[in-house]
Order: sequence, then structure tokens, then C-alpha cells
Amino acid sequence: MGRELRDAVVRDLPGLLRAGDVLVVNDTRVIPAQLSARRGAARVGITLDRELGCGVWRALVRNAKRLRVADVVVVAEDFTAEVLAIHADGSADLRFNLAGEAFFAALHRVGALALPPYIVRPEGVTSADKADYQTIFAAHEGAVAAPTAGLHFTPALMAALEARGVEVVRVTLHVGAGTFLPVRVEDVREHKMHAERGIVTAEAAARINAARARGGRIVPAGTTALRLIESAADERGVVTAFNGETDIFILPGYRFRVADLLFTNFHLPHSTLLMLVSAFAGVERIRAAYAHAIAAGYRFYSYGDACLLERA
Repeated sequence: MGRELRDAVVRDLPGLLRAGDVLVVNDTRVIPAQLSARRGAARVGITLDRELGCGVWRALVRNAKRLRVADVVVVAEDFTAEVLAIHADGSADLRFNLAGEAFFAALHRVGALALPPYIVRPEGVTSADKADYQTIFAAHEGAVAAPTAGLHFTPALMAALEARGVEVVRVTLHVGAGTFLPVRVEDVREHKMHAERGIVTAEAAARINAARARGGRIVPAGTTALRLIESAADERGVVTAFNGETDIFILPGYRFRVADLLFTNFHLPHSTLLMLVSAFAGVERIRAAYAHAIAAGYRFYSYGDACLLERA
């Protein structure tokens, strides 16, 4: 905390927060978003990105050039999708023949978790992954990737935070397949963020606003929770109910409206997430913190370590 760097462990978090602070957690649940389909004799790889409504999903498609609008791809005998649109970035809009609970039941039967490429599973996703890649807050199905800051929390840690007087508010941002794509343009302002579906209930908004009014600090657990509450806030920092898509891209120079602290994992070079934490804590402070983390052997990636950042 402050401008100095301090080494700690996650179980120290209650001592770093104060009574009246609000921890904002993302309660999305990761779905088995990778599907193997066929159109005739051609194999097509599908990674679901986000639900558009009425049984339609935006998906990233491998071998998308093999598809045409109105084609029907077969995932399983009773599970098919019609191609509604094909986009220049290799994504497509697919209308599945199933919706609601029937859709998710089929997905869990034939789909696979879309683990990050650095988690190598030559024999496929394990049963342990299916449990380990969900946070304890996971409730609402729809995420392609886990909100990894939430993976650090345990029932014991939550009990300690409650005893400390820290309030917990749940929001939902369904993390999409494009979240972790590297920035490949020279001018980062030209990078196009993929939209993600988010929900902030009126109750959650009211609790965040009440905490700010009484002097409590707002502490998103992860960049996904931060991006969502910033999307739901007006210029004065008042959070309102939100149910829709956000493609907010936070770069250095952004004026944060709501978040005071940020609990987050360590992020990779050339990622939008590293740009976000640099905007939050300051570019030079992040450079110093990451240099220290590397020298001290901190772990990066989804199952890696975390840090608590104070807003610059």
C-alpha cells in the first residue's frame, strides 16, 4: 500500500482492507465453450464468445472460410447451429437449435473448457481443471475464461474478510474469448476490444454507492469486475444498474470513477490487462512492481500470484 512495495500473501488481504470497504467480485461461471463441429466432411472448430440472445452466440471459428451464411454445422446429432453471419475477424454469429437449460445441458455434454494455451493438456482437459478453473463465486453460466483474480479466494478467506467488516458485492461479467488477445497495432488506441456481456443489479449498484458515500473504498477483485463497474458509472462515479455489453478499453490517462484499490493477477506483456493496471497504479509503479515480482519469483498466468494495487 502507498508508494512502497510490500511482499505479502493472499491470506493477508483482510489486514490490508478496512471495515466498510467493499470487495466487488465477478460471479460468472465458466462454460465448456470449445466445440468440434462438422459441415459435411469439413471439420470446424468453434469457441463460443458471448451470447447475443434468442439462441444466438458470437463465436470464434477455426476454418471459418469453409462456412457460408445459412450453412448448418453439426456439433452432435441433436445439437446444431445455423450460420447467420460471418465477420472479417474470423468470428461468426451462430443460431443454435437449443436454448436455455437445454443448450447448456448439451454444452456440458459435448463441449470442453477453453483453457489458456499455456496450460498444456495433451490428453485433454482434466476433471481437476473443471473444478480448479471456477471461482468460489461462480453462479451464472456464460464465461469463456475464468476471472482469475477470484481463484485466490477460499471460504476461510471470505470468513476472515467478513470478520474484518469488509462487504462483498457480486456483479457478473461473462469473460469473452477475445479478452486475452495481445495488442498487435502500433497505436494502441486503434486496438478493438471485444465486447462482453455484463450485469450490475440495482441492489449491487446501491450498495457500492452507499459504501462510497460513507467513505468505504471500492476494491474490485480482478480487472473484469473493475471494467464492469467503471462501465456502469457516470461521470460523478455514481454506479447505476447495467445489463448489456461493454467494450471499455482502459489505457493510461483514463480517469477512474469508482475503484480505489484493485486486487489482480500479474499480466502479460502486450496485453490490454497490463495497460489497464498501468492506468490504475501508474506506469512507473507497475514497471517497478513487475520488476520486483520477476526478481522475487512471483508466478504469472491464470494460476499465478496476485497483487493489491492502490489507485495512482
